[in-house]
Amino acid sequence: MASMDEQILRATKEIVVKFIEVGRVSPSGIDELFKNTYNSVKNAVKDSSSSSKEY
Repeated sequence: MASMDEQILRATKEIVVKFIEVGRVSPSGIDELFKNTYNSVKNAVKDSSSSSKEY
């Protein structure tokens, strides 16, 4: 399971870095953006893994 958590963290980091690079987030908003992005990625992975088990 640690591997999945690491992948979620890496994906979140890449997304946040892209937002910073294009100037869509200010330094003061990084904390909230990171939390929201992490939760979104985590939920997407959970939904994907649960739906693949149903088939």
